[in-house]
Amino acid sequence: MDISPFYPNFSYLCTHKQGKSEDMATCKIILTALLTAITVNVATLQAQNDKAVFKAFNHLDVGVTLGSTGVGIDLASPFGKYVQVRTGFEIMPRIEMNMNFEIESFYYDENGKLQPSEFEKMADKLEALTNYHANSSVVMVGKPTLWNYKLLFDVFPFRNKHWHITAGFHWGPSKIAEAVNSLQDAPSLVAVNIYNKLYEKAESGEPVYKGIFLGSDWLEYGRLGVRVGEYVDRYLTKNVVEYDEYGDYIGTHEEFILDENGNKIHEPYRMEPDKDCTVSAKVEVNSFKPYLGFGYGGRLLKNDDRYNISFDAGVMFWGGTPDIITHDGTNLSKDVQNIEWRVGDYVRLIKGVKAYPVLNLRITRRLF
Repeated sequence: MDISPFYPNFSYLCTHKQGKSEDMATCKIILTALLTAITVNVATLQAQNDKAVFKAFNHLDVGVTLGSTGVGIDLASPFGKYVQVRTGFEIMPRIEMNMNFEIESFYYDENGKLQPSEFEKMADKLEALTNYHANSSVVMVGKPTLWNYKLLFDVFPFRNKHWHITAGFHWGPSKIAEAVNSLQDAPSLVAVNIYNKLYEKAESGEPVYKGIFLGSDWLEYGRLGVRVGEYVDRYLTKNVVEYDEYGDYIGTHEEFILDENGNKIHEPYRMEPDKDCTVSAKVEVNSFKPYLGFGYGGRLLKNDDRYNISFDAGVMFWGGTPDIITHDGTNLSKDVQNIEWRVGDYVRLIKGVKAYPVLNLRITRRLF
């Protein structure tokens, strides 16, 4: 085929690298258009030779899904002879899971050693002053919040159309799970905030109310909080006073506190209630989640083409390690290590799921 009328220097441009970049780009466009035209012409001739020309969207199926992405509903219709397009909505049921946190006092001596918790003494002192009692543990209730819109394309490579390969995407809010303290533990968190406020007053020497001061015994055990783990890149320090050779005061500087092996001691991450006296965390991933998978399907009833059943398996890519962010902005996935108790098990599980496995059952009914 002679294409010189479209571009006189076509042969030169496509065989010589020294042509201008603009000309090379034009060459690629022409080649692409040419190949597309040839493909369309061949496909048209083939379709004309067939006994029946295939029509897209000539029927519509409605389906119900159940699996690792939740429960959902979708619509499907053929987009080509071997391609089907699916679109729909799915949501994860709100299944609740309880996680226990321990409330502890935090006091480090000058050598950086964590002193034994005196929680009960602190709780008794607070109750005597305010009539609020703090329990030694807090229950956080975790639940999924995952829901997605989906657009998928099924490709059927075989004549029997039982097996299919699927590509597409899921889209929904970035928050896929959350955990909030139970209502039963709200009084304990109120008590923790009150105690820490009184501690701040005693530490700064400010009156609690109109000339009423707290004694130094309020500083004996430190602050109250929920100990979660240790910061990855923050370490305990102490102020060191400097003197000159004559014994005169020069100033102070900070030094890292070292353990018995000479290693820096990681600063503990203590989660304290927010101003509303609550503690919470949320799990976040990308809103746009590409999907790649495969499946197998067939008739649900032996002699009825209207009902079908299929299975899908694949991977939803949500952008690597999920972020687990607490109400104070700390990312448990990246900023904290050595997380304890059952919470640590959940955090390690979530961090290990770089992409979400999908396994779904789908039942469909032909509408027309």
